[in-house]
Amino acid sequence: MELKNEIMLITYPNSLGENIEEMSKLVNTYFEDVIGGIHLLPFYPSSADRGFAPLTYKEVDDSFGKWEEVEELSQSKYMMYDFMLNHISRKSEYFQDFLRYKEKSEYKELFINFDAFWGAEKPTQKQIDMIYKRKPRAPYISVEFADGSKENIWCTFDEEQIDLNLASKKTLEFVQESVEFLCQRGASIIRIDAFAYATKRIDTNCFFIEPDTWDYLKIVKNVADKYGAIILPEIHEHYSIQLKIADKGYWVYDFALPMLVLHSLYSGKGDKLKYWLKIAPKNQFTTLDTHDGIGVVDAKDLLSDEEIDFTKQKLFSKGANVKKIYNTEAYNNLDIYQINCTYYSALGNNDDAYLLARAIQFFAPGIPQVYYVGMLAGENDTTLVERTKFGRDINRHNYTEEEIKQEVLRPVVKKLFQLMKFRNTYKAFDGEVEVLDVEFEKELKIQWKRGDSHCILEADLISYQFSITYYDVVEKGYKELVLAT
Repeated sequence: MELKNEIMLITYPNSLGENIEEMSKLVNTYFEDVIGGIHLLPFYPSSADRGFAPLTYKEVDDSFGKWEEVEELSQSKYMMYDFMLNHISRKSEYFQDFLRYKEKSEYKELFINFDAFWGAEKPTQKQIDMIYKRKPRAPYISVEFADGSKENIWCTFDEEQIDLNLASKKTLEFVQESVEFLCQRGASIIRIDAFAYATKRIDTNCFFIEPDTWDYLKIVKNVADKYGAIILPEIHEHYSIQLKIADKGYWVYDFALPMLVLHSLYSGKGDKLKYWLKIAPKNQFTTLDTHDGIGVVDAKDLLSDEEIDFTKQKLFSKGANVKKIYNTEAYNNLDIYQINCTYYSALGNNDDAYLLARAIQFFAPGIPQVYYVGMLAGENDTTLVERTKFGRDINRHNYTEEEIKQEVLRPVVKKLFQLMKFRNTYKAFDGEVEVLDVEFEKELKIQWKRGDSHCILEADLISYQFSITYYDVVEKGYKELVLAT
């Protein structure tokens, strides 16, 4: 199905119901008219990171369902599937064959011997420290082969996520074959996860190295183009990188928006948010929440260090039940670049603040994505995170149908759904966006125009009150969108 300018739901295959079949039924029953697409988070067999350590892309995990069920979804919703350009599971047939046969393995070229990578000389501590890492260790693990020998193999993330050698022809063939398979199975969008880590070069930070990055993205894009699909490179980094990727014609994520909106609603000042809305790419997917945390690094220099610190401190003080310890080693969460909290709880479970945040997102340039917890205005699940001791689980509550039945009756969710329906159906959002001048720093005004269609969001960042005025092309007059419970 072709990409639509309609809101995309982000969900795990077992977060709305227990599997893809149940999720499909629940979506059709409760969310059919508020979403146009689904980012179905990794549904492949995986050994770690809730799907992001795939064993293969050619199978659906048995506990989730079958490929036929995923393809059936793609007949009514535009679909996003994940492809991990940087790594594959340690338990995949490819790496297991490598451990068994070592140099005789047909898959040996898929992986990187960390020591051999540096040539005859051992890497200096300075060279290792230079490598861009999200974990406080050197990016390799020691593995033992069937013959008893041991080697250090490049591993940037979890020990179950073994880096792929993109400098190898064999690996590039694997990449092309996997992406082609996903496109054939109904993907409208291929999300390229962790692609910036796939570039490895001596005496660099091994992150987003040019021109290698563009070469790899082009290879994936060429495959997707054949099927009318697009690729979405996923990267949490300085906003200038998103602008650079967008300038190359690729779709990008607006990961800066979540912190900027929080800062505006915490401070009552919209200057930094307005600046970003004016320069943000148009070919982007907007987010406030995802399966990961709220990105901090993405807003650097759009917010000053002091403003970022202010926002972080407010998040911990306002965020219902969120504790700093949930972002530490004690809760298996050492990623200092993100904060784990549901967006609703980040705003103190305040309905008015939350609805304004979503209104701002829906009026921002790009196509909105709404995480399943956010779609139900979900609070922090401290019970789950205390049980698992995994910080990110605070924003990963799994909903039963009985819970969903109750959640959709809440006034905040009813109003959110009305906002979503308006965003999906009003034609002005296919036109041009403009951030209008205002008299006071607490005010925000955004308008969209396309032909006769014209709508304006006017908001007070302190009181959280807002209005949406739109031109009714049938009745030939302006109306205010009334959100009823």
